[in-house]
Amino acid sequence: MAPAFAWSLCLAGAVVILSIVPLGAARSQANFQIADLAAPRAMFDRLPAWGKRASWCHQNCWEAFTLHAPATLLCLVAGVNSPLALAAAWIHPALRLVYVGVYVGNIPPVRGLCWAGGMLCSGILYLEGLKAVLAS
Repeated sequence: MAPAFAWSLCLAGAVVILSIVPLGAARSQANFQIADLAAPRAMFDRLPAWGKRASWCHQNCWEAFTLHAPATLLCLVAGVNSPLALAAAWIHPALRLVYVGVYVGNIPPVRGLCWAGGMLCSGILYLEGLKAVLAS
């Protein structure tokens, strides 16, 4: 099971990196200039609506990763051997990948479900990890 948790961590990190793609495209469409590097957040107002969502999505991907990564590491270190935790570890990055598309594409109900599902997966990982730690 350990490789599955390690892969989940890597895939979740990859989703954060992939969330840069639509943000980069939006910045390109907003005429990103080298001078914008001095204050990259100042160009937010020049982004198209989908670009603003891409920016918010990228920020939220980092936030979700900061919750998921410790939960995954806890399961990895604690030697969790639970099918529920394994499923949650694999489902989380998949939901977050869909989340990027539906956030940028402006489909709020699906975005909300993906967000809630990802949070639930992280919560399951924390619970299963704590159970393993307390059982040892």
